[in-house]
Order: sequence, then structure tokens, then C-alpha cells
Amino acid sequence: MKKSILALVMTAVFISCNNAPCPEVAPKAIGYDIADDGTKTPLYTGDMSNLAIWEKYIKAHNERDLETIRSLNAVEGFKVFGPTGQLIDGTDAHIEFLTTWFAATNPTWKTNYLIENELTNAKGKLRQWVTSAHGVTLTVEGEEVKLGQVHDALIKDGKIQMFFVTERVFADGEK
Repeated sequence: MKKSILALVMTAVFISCNNAPCPEVAPKAIGYDIADDGTKTPLYTGDMSNLAIWEKYIKAHNERDLETIRSLNAVEGFKVFGPTGQLIDGTDAHIEFLTTWFAATNPTWKTNYLIENELTNAKGKLRQWVTSAHGVTLTVEGEEVKLGQVHDALIKDGKIQMFFVTERVFADGEK
């Protein structure tokens, strides 16, 4: 009988230890954003659902699905900052650019990585970004050109607000 009571008490002790609330852990910064004035704002891991939005966006580009691209772009204030200094301002301009570019170069993207990060800016606004890297293959004048691209996309309320594209031509034998 003593053994049964002891076993019951020990079980209760172990269960109570396992159900204790975990202590709050402060989020760990993964880096920082540097403002024009040099102010550093910590970056933290963000909402992983934004990665799915960006993956859907890239897939729509590979499938030439302009309606899905349009539906994922923000209604107001959408912008793209291209790799050679071009600014695409608004979804209609973006769709027009893509229509011409798709026909001229037949681009395809292969995603290498996606990172979600967020920060609260100096004005107290939460900013959620997806940074991604892709191998891109273009066909220019019948020749394949292989590029590496990095995108930084600002996502708000499930929509792409803006993104920046940085790219370079791969060296011979790379990718």
C-alpha cells in the first residue's frame, strides 16, 4: 500500500512539473536594420506565413499567371525597384512590364532560400520582410543566361507592398 501511495505522489509531482508554464523568453535579434542616420533597429524572426505568400508569388511568375501576381500585389502604393535602377510604380505598370519581359526572355526562377524577418520602425510600425535568393534562367537572343537574384519584399496584410531586386550574372560553371 505504501508503494502505491508513493507511486501516486511521485506521478503527481512529475505531472505538475511537466505542466508548469514555461518562462517567457525574449525574442532574439537576428540582425539589424540601419537607417540613413545610422540608427540600428533590431530584426527578429517574423511570421512564417509570409514565406508562403512569396513562394506563391514566385510560382505565379514561373507559370506566367498574371492574375495571381496582380491579386498578390498591394492595391495602393505597390512598387518594384529593379536591378538596374528602374522603378515600376503600380500593379498595372508591373503587369505591363512582366508581359513584355516574359515574352522577350522567358525567365524561370529556382528558389534557393527564403528568410522572414520583421522590425518595428522608428514610427512604431511593424514591417515584415521576406528576403529570398533565386537562380534565374533567361533566354536572350537564343542564348541561356543564368543569374543570381536576391529579393527583399515588404509584405503587409498578405499583400506584396514593394520589393527590391539585386542580381548578378553567374560565373561560368556556377549553378
